Amino acid sequence: MVYGPGGGAPAPDASFVDVTLRNFGKRILRWLLLGHRWLGIVFALAFAVWFLSGAVMMYVGFPRLTESERRAALAPLALPGGMIGPDAALAAAKVLGPSGRIDLGMLGDIPVYRVGALDGARTTVSALDGRVIESVDPALLLAIAKNHPAARAVEDLGPVVRDQWSVPQRFDPLRPLRLVALGDAAGTRLYLSERTGEVVLDTTASERFWNWLGAVPHWIYLTPLRAEPALWRDVVLWVSGIAIAVAVSGYVLGLSRLRLRPRYATGRATPYRGFAAWHHLGGLIGGTALLTFIVSGWLSMNPNRFFSPTMPDAAALARYAGAETAPFRFDPTDAARICPDLKEVRFTQVGGVPVARALCGQAPPRRCCGGTAPDPDALARALAGLMPGEGAPRMERIEAEDSYWYGDREARPLPVLRAVFADPAATWVHVDPATGEILGRMDRSNRVSRWLFDGLHTLDFVRLPRPVWDAVMWLWLSAGFLVAATGTVIGWRRLRRRFG
Repeated sequence: MVYGPGGGAPAPDASFVDVTLRNFGKRILRWLLLGHRWLGIVFALAFAVWFLSGAVMMYVGFPRLTESERRAALAPLALPGGMIGPDAALAAAKVLGPSGRIDLGMLGDIPVYRVGALDGARTTVSALDGRVIESVDPALLLAIAKNHPAARAVEDLGPVVRDQWSVPQRFDPLRPLRLVALGDAAGTRLYLSERTGEVVLDTTASERFWNWLGAVPHWIYLTPLRAEPALWRDVVLWVSGIAIAVAVSGYVLGLSRLRLRPRYATGRATPYRGFAAWHHLGGLIGGTALLTFIVSGWLSMNPNRFFSPTMPDAAALARYAGAETAPFRFDPTDAARICPDLKEVRFTQVGGVPVARALCGQAPPRRCCGGTAPDPDALARALAGLMPGEGAPRMERIEAEDSYWYGDREARPLPVLRAVFADPAATWVHVDPATGEILGRMDRSNRVSRWLFDGLHTLDFVRLPRPVWDAVMWLWLSAGFLVAATGTVIGWRRLRRRFG
């Protein structure tokens, strides 16, 4: 304490506050250092794995059945006389209210309707006699697999309830599955639904190998854990959340130890040497990459449900389909003349109006069976049912990919209609103009997510052509990996000294 002249009353001691704040700051930095040091020993290796697996995922994604692969696996559609129509199939399936979609295809050598409910369930109905097919015999599934274009020495690998590649919940309405190896050079394996007889997934030996180095460690995609979606989501959120704390603390510590002017006595901007110096200085650059990837990855799990669903719910889809539906007009003879490589006929409902489209080979769907393309005005009226009270949306026609409608591994269908609503969330709905099928929903929160996840996680702020994008990503990944690798070495050395 400082006294005034003549020993009078004490003068204010400004330095006391400064010293207290400095001491408090040192204690905070000390706790940050301890937390970063010991958590970093655990997470540095995890960071390195995430960067390496992310590099793999640039070239090999998680196995899925693309539309072109699905169509290639379909047998040519045979349409004999005397078939029942889609309305009879809908009645036989006992779907209450509008159906999601009805697909007419083959099951072995008989045509069947696969009736999809709005909740995702699918029921198979024989198009010859209206019989509901509860399950498909394994011998028939094997015969279906033998007709696949890649089939060589086909082998039945048995039933699969859930395995590493079929663990996602989207397969639940189709389980149990049958796994069949095609015996081709690519090591292709098919997953066929024992409920519907459809090929629902294919994998190759290359995909399976690289995914053990890519998506599986990157997403913590261990089958027992991923089979419990709520638990898996919590684990990923907590692990990535702690990882963010490690990265932030490292960045704060790195800035606190950086001296540009004046420098340390050694003339360097860092007090460290060797790997520690690389970790310190590299972390100030690579730490940005680290934070960018980890924060965007954490956001991809939709913490606190910040981001809205990307599809309308079942009630909204039912309103869109329409409460009352006119009968489907279907003449097998006319349908058989649509094209020589007819694979499937798809029936949907839009605002109570039935729509039928034929899938011929790999060509875009074409009008079929007396149906007409949905009228844009009728589409707008039907879309208004998605959000009662908001009125009909403004319709925009998208002819080329833009920042919100684009494909990654497979091109998005074009042209597409974008229905723009005037609701508080500024909702958009993308619709196939040929079929009226809803392709996705996007409101303001989803558009923010597009930039926070795709933008930050894949540097997708500008659609860079390849290989320019590859070069940028490799540079960014390398910067982050430098931080992770040096942190792993430092952590290993500390453990060895401590427990040696």
